[in-house]
Amino acid sequence: MTPNQHLMTYTLNSGIKGTVDLSSRQVQEWIKAYRIGSKFVTVVGKQYFGLNPELVADFKVHNEYSEQREHISMIQPVIERKVINVDPLADAYNQHKTLIQVECKCGASYMEESPHKRTKWSCKECNNIVFLDRKKGMVDTEKGKAWYMTNMYYVER
Repeated sequence: MTPNQHLMTYTLNSGIKGTVDLSSRQVQEWIKAYRIGSKFVTVVGKQYFGLNPELVADFKVHNEYSEQREHISMIQPVIERKVINVDPLADAYNQHKTLIQVECKCGASYMEESPHKRTKWSCKECNNIVFLDRKKGMVDTEKGKAWYMTNMYYVER
């Protein structure tokens, strides 16, 4: 990290935390975008980085005297050695995906991932609607617990 780089930590309204290295100019652009509520897009290293200020609960830009900055800089190399090309924000969203077990009257039976729990779903083979069976609840699958959805019998909606 160069001397004019600053580590910014932010917390989204959903509680997900993230960090990004920004130059002094990028920090000023972020603060301006945050004040007026416009989306912030910039290049960090070789990647594009975007952040919607409406989704950010709070943020902090650390300087060289910040205790948190020293703590984070010591932790980051350990994390980078374990997994290559980790996007912490994408990982955080993937942790909250919901598994769905679909069994349709067309004969299709498969697992699907959803970003959140749903009460109805469309079969990917015949496009018929399948419904969440609340009485059956979650079922055990090879990928873990999943919500059971079907149209093979009447499901109370």
